[in-house]
Amino acid sequence: MKYTKRYQGGMFLFLFLAFTTAAIGQVVERNQQEFSEFMDRSGNRYRSAAGIPGPDYWQNRVDYSIKATLDDQAHTLTGEITITYTNNSPDALPFIWLHLEQNRFTENSRGTLTTPIEGNRYNGEVDGGYEISNLEAKTQRTVSSKHIINDTRMQVWFEKPIKAQGGTATVSMDFTYKIPERGMDRMGRIDVEQGTIYAMAQWYPRAAVYDDVEGWNVEPYLGAGEFYLGYGDFDYQITAPYDHIVVGSGVLVNPNQVLSPLMRERLAQARKSDETVFIVKEEEVDDMSIRAKQSGTLTWHFEMENTRDVAFGSSKAFIWDAAKIDLPSGEKALAQSAYPKESAGYEAWGRSTEYSKHSVENYSNRWYEYPYKVATNVAANVGGMEYPGLNFCSWKSKGERLWGVTDHEFGHNWFPMIVGSNERRYAWMDEGFNSFINYYSTLDYGEYPASLSKTRNMIGWFQSETREGIDTYPDATNLRNLGMTAYRKPAIGLLLLREYILDHERFDNAFKSYIEAWAYKHPQPADFFNHMENVTGENLSWFFKNWFYGTGNIDLAISGLRQTPEKDAFIVTVANKGDIPMPVKMEITYRDGTVEQKTLPVEIWQRGDTWSFLLETDVLPQSIEIDPDKLLPDVNPSNDSWPGTSFYD
Repeated sequence: MKYTKRYQGGMFLFLFLAFTTAAIGQVVERNQQEFSEFMDRSGNRYRSAAGIPGPDYWQNRVDYSIKATLDDQAHTLTGEITITYTNNSPDALPFIWLHLEQNRFTENSRGTLTTPIEGNRYNGEVDGGYEISNLEAKTQRTVSSKHIINDTRMQVWFEKPIKAQGGTATVSMDFTYKIPERGMDRMGRIDVEQGTIYAMAQWYPRAAVYDDVEGWNVEPYLGAGEFYLGYGDFDYQITAPYDHIVVGSGVLVNPNQVLSPLMRERLAQARKSDETVFIVKEEEVDDMSIRAKQSGTLTWHFEMENTRDVAFGSSKAFIWDAAKIDLPSGEKALAQSAYPKESAGYEAWGRSTEYSKHSVENYSNRWYEYPYKVATNVAANVGGMEYPGLNFCSWKSKGERLWGVTDHEFGHNWFPMIVGSNERRYAWMDEGFNSFINYYSTLDYGEYPASLSKTRNMIGWFQSETREGIDTYPDATNLRNLGMTAYRKPAIGLLLLREYILDHERFDNAFKSYIEAWAYKHPQPADFFNHMENVTGENLSWFFKNWFYGTGNIDLAISGLRQTPEKDAFIVTVANKGDIPMPVKMEITYRDGTVEQKTLPVEIWQRGDTWSFLLETDVLPQSIEIDPDKLLPDVNPSNDSWPGTSFYD
């Protein structure tokens, strides 16, 4: 008799599932499309389908020698630059393109003319721009002065092309411009009580990238889109008034010429100290007796190797402090901060160096070791902007806000300074990846809340009719959406991969491997997607396509529960009512108090929008909840749970 009942129950289940399968068969083709490739991700000799550089991968090299003088009366920067360009491409290059981003600050620049009447964060002045003179372009013992300046780009022509696969050329010129007060929240100057703070970025002509994907990447600088630059060595000198402190990307190579014995002694102490040490104290800012010189100017000489850019800060108002950074290899670096007395105090910039030290050490231990000798945080009239080894953060920031912006800007040393993605086109590959690693750094620091995992707090945006996709071009993105499209949504995507779709070990192996494979190189989106799939061993096209290249939403649901005739199992039916298939993680609580975790793989949605599975138990379920940790930004949480009471009533 017992055998008969189990047989009858089995027949019932067979017929039920057969009926369900037949119904699902009508939509298999539509759902299978969700799992197919959505872009050309095939490999070639330059970029492997495994998401690593191919055997013939190449990139060109750019080395810079710059001497510049800062005039704090006229607020100008005047300099001379020599660019040594090495052409490792398979193509001879009759010209190169340079970025002249200071030309954004002119009345008729494209950036000015595409700024809305009501303005935005990227407002800039219109009385600046480069004056270029004495240009010489040399290749193969020939010299040319031919060049064309168009908006924020300059095309420099050679008498003879730069030879392919190792040919070199030099371009030299003189330049000058007025330093804008408001540099579109990226650079500029501000007056404080004890002097002017200069935040100097995009301060010299910079070579554009010539790559195997687009050739010359010469999108104009409009404002919201950031930068895409090649790698090389920098040797640069900044001549400033004698009473200025200059901090810059890279290593100060002439401390004996610009620092007094007392300042050098304090700096040496800081290099050995886990606690913050003052090189210039608040009460010493106006005390010229501790400076190296009491009149005239000083020339600060910096060098930085294998970097895509350099920036510097200069002011006679700077307090200067520093501390040691411990790196996983045993190497040491220096965290330092420069800020005015208006920003001083333990509740504000007095903790900047502490924050900086933690950030760099955390990212080095978690992902990839910090490659530079110095990490500098500069207080300026910039909300937050990153450059290799140096940040500009708001001089008004305090506490949690200062922690957040400091940690975020230092995180950018990994994306895009080490992993050199194209920020101008793919903001999500630097802002989103960085926001993701910021989440774990904040968790590890422990003093301030980390909110990225609170994805359901953002459901309003996910349902907004004006939302845009992550892949929207940054300069065209509605600024009200940029925080989500460039920062939070791609960061949430990585969070879901690590915490929900994959697991910590597989994700971390892939993500760290991606950084190592593309350190000081130029990955494209397809390279990231391919790499993650190959290292994790998962087809993730269904997620990459819908999350990174669409505006669809997640809506998983429990749509039914019924007991089998045998009373020793239940049939649970789940549904995908949204646009994005996801694995289904459930927590089942039984009436005897026991709890079971159940996960259905994402492949169930290849077979339709509903799926039924057999829950074998002779204990009555009390409740079933999808995504019990509430990590998914599920736009309809009301259908995520089955309370069970109506089943028994």
